[in-house]
Amino acid sequence: MNPMDLSAAELAARVRSGEMTPAQVAVAARARVAERNPALNAMTALNPALEDEAADVAARLAAGEDLPLAGVPVVIKDNIWVRGLPVTQGSRLFADFVAPEDAQAVLRLRAAGAMILGIATCSEFACKGVTNTPLHGKTRNPVDPDLTTGGSSGGPVAAVAAGMAPLALGTDAGGSSRRPPAHTGLYGFKPTQDIVPYGPGFEEPVDGISVICPIARTLEDIALAMSVLGDLPPGTPIPGPYAWSADFGLGQRLDADVTAAFDTVVRCLETQGFGMTEAAPEWQGLNGGSVMALQHAGLARLFGAAWQEDPAIFDPDLAVQIETGLGLEDAGVAEAKSASARMGAILNGFLGRFGLVVVPTTPCPAWPVDQLAPQEIGGQPCAPRDHAAFTPQANHAGCPALTIPFARTHVGLPIGLQIIAARGRDADLLATARTITAALAPKEHERAT
Repeated sequence: MNPMDLSAAELAARVRSGEMTPAQVAVAARARVAERNPALNAMTALNPALEDEAADVAARLAAGEDLPLAGVPVVIKDNIWVRGLPVTQGSRLFADFVAPEDAQAVLRLRAAGAMILGIATCSEFACKGVTNTPLHGKTRNPVDPDLTTGGSSGGPVAAVAAGMAPLALGTDAGGSSRRPPAHTGLYGFKPTQDIVPYGPGFEEPVDGISVICPIARTLEDIALAMSVLGDLPPGTPIPGPYAWSADFGLGQRLDADVTAAFDTVVRCLETQGFGMTEAAPEWQGLNGGSVMALQHAGLARLFGAAWQEDPAIFDPDLAVQIETGLGLEDAGVAEAKSASARMGAILNGFLGRFGLVVVPTTPCPAWPVDQLAPQEIGGQPCAPRDHAAFTPQANHAGCPALTIPFARTHVGLPIGLQIIAARGRDADLLATARTITAALAPKEHERAT
């Protein structure tokens, strides 16, 4: 069996037992990237020291170290520092940047025996819902290369879904490591704010909402990664009642296939005694657009001077965001900050009443790779950020959220189910997700490819 077809947990077990060597895994990983990356454009750089890392893992195992991720190749998003590798944020401004040190999350992976395979694409500054940049081009969806992966963690999900690595690190400031996994049939986990250390690395446009996230093909691998990244112990399933809402209280339309699949899941969980209650937060008019001024202002603060000097070096969609940020008044930014705090308080208050809330991860599947956003959702024209309607709230609440692959459209495109729990209940959320996935498909649901 090709090592790249194994889960991270299975691969590490075989390396620890001596059935496979880290060197063999490194060879297989390089070969898989060479075979599959050209059609997808998921990877921007391979680690030239991969074989050296494999030799180091082998030596540590021989010395008796217990390495939970022994020999597991991991792909890192192009905005997380990896010492000695080019990390560009998908931007021409950073085309020649080489990270001077590892982010703490990368250090924790290495300490657990993981090998860094390389860097994977992201949209410029991780601030766009599709993954295409002037620097690296378009990243395509392994399920259907004519479609997008979404963004901004498009490269990590494409690499994992295509079998280039069993595990990846992404970032998530508004759903960037939940929506792309939903579009590619993967699991993506947004931890509670600050459970996984963030940095050293690039300055964020918006402080305090972005997190580093594991992306994998199995729920077991998400839990394994979080045990390393956040020292997360096994959890206990959260008792009901569980809230569910098809539109998360936002009035957002869904595609017909998403509606049908979500309704089937809710009915299935109800019949198996999960205590499902239809309920949603009362958002008081707040939605993802209410907080976008924070991103625009942050981009303008970081890159406004460079934009004024030469707007053409930026992704045109990011240039619009920067220009918008430069035109914001202080009152507009203050209003967005207030909206962020209120949004977080509303969701956290709601999660104090219910054990968790279950919603679609996205209202639609992936769309054509040449488009910034879907042209319509639910058979009607939609706004550019409607595909992201259900994800930013968890960032502003600082609470954990998980997307699981649970269905496909009538043409075979993946659909994600999002489960959100209260702050600090990361381990319990993962334990609950195990019971939910087992209930939905006891034998088949753990791996979705």
